[in-house]
Amino acid sequence: MATEVQNYSEQSVTSLVSGIVSDFQDLVKQQMRLTRQEIEADLRKTKEGVSSLAIGGGLALLGAFAGCLAVAHLLHWLAAPAGSDPSSLPLWASFAITALLFLSGAGIAFVAGKKKLDALRNPLPDTSLAMKENLEWKTKPSPS
Repeated sequence: MATEVQNYSEQSVTSLVSGIVSDFQDLVKQQMRLTRQEIEADLRKTKEGVSSLAIGGGLALLGAFAGCLAVAHLLHWLAAPAGSDPSSLPLWASFAITALLFLSGAGIAFVAGKKKLDALRNPLPDTSLAMKENLEWKTKPSPS
């Protein structure tokens, strides 16, 4: 009879330990899945931010080029004799306006990209919160 009680208690301890190990494995798998999803989301956001910055860089380059053309045409306009340009808007002014439009677009793209990248200041927020909760649960004694 004592042997039956001992076998029963060994089986229950074994099943409890295997259940705990199984639960721990499931927890680790869920944690890894959450981490992977958050990393993928952060990579998407980073890609969007960097692409906005690249677009801003391209627009800034076009704006700088148009600005250089505006300066060149301004110098030509200043050296030309009075009344030689029949246009009401000098060519240098047209290039300057174009440069300002490109540079404005570049500024907007830079700000948008910076906001997207600044949103990534706290990487893996859900994962770190879940890890913190898991550690608190593991270290706190269960109330009985």
